[in-house]
Amino acid sequence: MPVEQLRPILLIGLAVVGFLLWQEWQEDFGPGARRDPAPAVRDTPAPRDLPDPGRTSRGGTPADTSAATPARTPAPGAETARAPDVPSAQDVPAATTEPAPTPAPAGTADVVTVRTDVLSVRIDPRGGTIWQVSLNRYPIELEEPDRPFVLMDDRVGLLYVAESGIVGASAPDHHAVLVPEQNDYELAPGADRLDVRLHWESEDGVRIAKVFEFARDSYEIGVRHEIDNRSSLSWTGEPYGHFRRVPPEDSGGLGTIYTYTGAVLSSPDKPYEKIDFDDMESENLDREVRDGWMAMIQHYFASAWIPERSVAARYYTKALPNQEFLAGLVGPPVTVAPGTSGEMRLKLFAGPKVQSRLEAAAPGLKRTVDYGWLFFIAQPLYIALEFIHDYVRNWGWAIIILTFLIKLAFYHLSAASYRSMARMRKLSPKIQTLRDRHAGDRQKMNQAMMELYKKEKINPLGGCLPIIVQIPVFIALYWVLLETVELRQAPFVFWLNDLAAHDPFFVLPVLMGASMFLQQRLSPTPPDPIQAKVMMFLPIIFTGFFLFFPSGLVLYWFVNNLLSIAQQWVITKRIEGGKAT
Repeated sequence: MPVEQLRPILLIGLAVVGFLLWQEWQEDFGPGARRDPAPAVRDTPAPRDLPDPGRTSRGGTPADTSAATPARTPAPGAETARAPDVPSAQDVPAATTEPAPTPAPAGTADVVTVRTDVLSVRIDPRGGTIWQVSLNRYPIELEEPDRPFVLMDDRVGLLYVAESGIVGASAPDHHAVLVPEQNDYELAPGADRLDVRLHWESEDGVRIAKVFEFARDSYEIGVRHEIDNRSSLSWTGEPYGHFRRVPPEDSGGLGTIYTYTGAVLSSPDKPYEKIDFDDMESENLDREVRDGWMAMIQHYFASAWIPERSVAARYYTKALPNQEFLAGLVGPPVTVAPGTSGEMRLKLFAGPKVQSRLEAAAPGLKRTVDYGWLFFIAQPLYIALEFIHDYVRNWGWAIIILTFLIKLAFYHLSAASYRSMARMRKLSPKIQTLRDRHAGDRQKMNQAMMELYKKEKINPLGGCLPIIVQIPVFIALYWVLLETVELRQAPFVFWLNDLAAHDPFFVLPVLMGASMFLQQRLSPTPPDPIQAKVMMFLPIIFTGFFLFFPSGLVLYWFVNNLLSIAQQWVITKRIEGGKAT
């Protein structure tokens, strides 16, 4: 097929594929896709297949949960138990048979508030549930720098909390009432560490302190249980932590970029296994994994439950009524002899998907920066982008420099493509003559054109292959620019104050479309009038696609077009002037 016919078909195909991919993202990964909307209320009874309230074993007694905190009524006895050596997702406390109490309003006396330099956290003494996490350094909007982004919340329709506790007799689960030492904590100036302690005691003399460990400039929260066994029997329990979440509401629309929101399980066999809400609804996960973690991710931000290194934990998911889902882990059993003390630990990460912080929290956690199947190309591109930024201190200029380096790397491939296009442009009058001469016989016309290509030593497909080779790099860079949280609210120049958002005045998309039009003028004009019209409208179509794309991505495309125009113009002029290139 002649290149003047093949090129528009390729471009149209790319546009169609892009549109279909966009639709698939909306269906498969978009917020609320193929799901019922989040419920308006959350106070329906919990599932009947969970352990009965107050159930005990190994001679233990249930926790005393008769006392209520000032602002909320605790559910009745929250004790559960099972054989400690066979943890099961079915036995993890998820709720009681009573309706869930309404959360206390922010600021009530029973809520424990914690503030560090990077986190603002609210902890419910009922079970020590982390029911709100705000990221102090990440404003929700540029126009409101004092309003931090809220990663976790307990509001109706936005439920996303981190629950934790101990499975076992004489142990507090996430329904047990704990007593905080104080209600307000703040990391003091000059201090690097802050411990938040809540206490619980059973009737048989087991005292347990639940300690949340915060550190300066850290999104990691240690969850430590200190066990003081003053009973006459050995005590055994297993720590657990899980996320309780409803699927995000569908906020799709014009300009919405759809990325994966859901759970991720990491194991040595499957370092990055997505478990979306549909998967949780269809089947409960119950799997033992050593050296793993369970995360809940979304665009730019992630949270993860992480056990101690080199231990085997039981990972689980569970679907609850009202479109609520659990995803978490149960750690290995810990036994404390009578009259002795012990402890158990888990770690919670809750913060931005900054790769250095993720990898410091747990091996492989940086995979939650989801680059898709082209990660092996995207990761080096991110490393290069970050390296350049360390010197120029501006993500916009870093994108421009990286674009130039990518263009330089593909210089010879691009040159081969542009040479083919320039030769085809030079042959356009001869091709048109052949078309006119054999207008009634397509077979003879194609045969004559192939003879012309052979005589002029032109490969009709020579301009396509170099472009196809570069497509994976563009797609990988697209995901890098889409997933890099450092670009969120990162300024460039003038009116471009957020490279992760679309250009508010649409200047970049229009310039990008103009550059596509100019680049098209340097390419061979299809003799077929219909193809020529299609080519004429392609810059308009792509401009429409890019109107609401992140400005960082449009910046890359625009700069790449400018460099391509410069290279193509030089090569075209040399060939049209009869000079070898």
